[in-house]
Amino acid sequence: MENGSKNEFKSLLRFTTAGSVDDGKSTLIGRLLYDSKSIFEDQMDHLVQSSKRLGKDNIDLSLITDGLRDEREQGITIDVAYRYFATPERKFIIADTPGHIQYTRNMVTGASTADLAVILIDARKGVLEQTLRHSYIAALLDIRYLVFCINKMDMVDYSETIFNDIRDKLVQLCSKFHTEEVHFLPISAKYGDNVVEPSVNMNWYKGSTLLKLLETIQIKKFKNSSEARFPVQTVIRPLSSEYHDYRGYAGRVAGGSFRPGDEITIFPSGLKSVITSIDMMGKKLSEAVIGDSVSITLADQLDIGRGYLFAKGKELPRQAQDIEMMVCWFNEKPLRTGTRYLVRHYSNEVSCIIKSVNYKMNINRLEKETSDLSVGVNDIANITIKSVKPLYFDSYKNNNITGSVVIIEEGSNDTIAAGMIE
Repeated sequence: MENGSKNEFKSLLRFTTAGSVDDGKSTLIGRLLYDSKSIFEDQMDHLVQSSKRLGKDNIDLSLITDGLRDEREQGITIDVAYRYFATPERKFIIADTPGHIQYTRNMVTGASTADLAVILIDARKGVLEQTLRHSYIAALLDIRYLVFCINKMDMVDYSETIFNDIRDKLVQLCSKFHTEEVHFLPISAKYGDNVVEPSVNMNWYKGSTLLKLLETIQIKKFKNSSEARFPVQTVIRPLSSEYHDYRGYAGRVAGGSFRPGDEITIFPSGLKSVITSIDMMGKKLSEAVIGDSVSITLADQLDIGRGYLFAKGKELPRQAQDIEMMVCWFNEKPLRTGTRYLVRHYSNEVSCIIKSVNYKMNINRLEKETSDLSVGVNDIANITIKSVKPLYFDSYKNNNITGSVVIIEEGSNDTIAAGMIE
């Protein structure tokens, strides 16, 4: 589904928020939900009571997303909070992510499925190191639509000069990344200026409000868009009298589309076959597209199981055992080269070792570090792994399913890192 298309159903936009501590991310989301009338009465009553308990004179809109006790007591965001709302134009899924550097892993997790990033900046402070960090993470996750909200304009007398100065610095920053669209909005989340309604205090700004921009922006899909990919999750054998000979391969389409009659290549065997049917909830489909969970039957009886990959056309996945990737390290235990880990790649799972740390990213300065290659919790680094069997993959920028991995500690089964294949 193309975002922004005029279908009989609403398009869906997933976006994430990021920003330095106290920049007002949670307040902005609260204002967006409050002014768009997307808060239920019982939620509103709870919000009023919670604000009173915390000694707030007015309703604290940040409490809508900051639900953990520590978040409310400290006035910060710690974990990712997801919120869903809809307007007559579009449906939205918001990921409110933390701004602290020690919660980088949470931001990476929350932003991994986003189409667009809303990055907040305090108008009093301008572009900070954390602005660089959040912009880099958005680029790392291939988010090509950025909206910079220069917040707290009420605290700088709604100055157009200050806004223009910050915008000029952000334009220079964005020139370092592969972005499709960048927008700059002067807002006050606390008072609602340019969030849902245009600001009467900033008549010099002629652009859209944040909500209007989110409702109308058209997102071009870059990842998972063309090359047909279907990771097999399980084999369906009912062995009933009605479906005695049925053998279906179930999974979710991760790229492109599949139709009955298509010739496919099956990995890791490299064998070819033809699709005879595509089933979904008892119905026969003429086509399965990205995101569809289906069962595919083939013309040939082949040895296929969980972790296999169907592909078609000339653009076949890459094959390798030595694989370079960017990783965000999640675990308190540091990375150890030469140690065996498990790598989970879509529905496939194999053992691997981390051969080398090629560099560590200083995302506050957008510089590669090679002098200190120790990788600990929340660090982002470029590494090379060696798997015991070949993996069949695309780059993360082409397909965020076949191009992403999760690294797991063998003994504890803890998820210790997320990786994006380059």
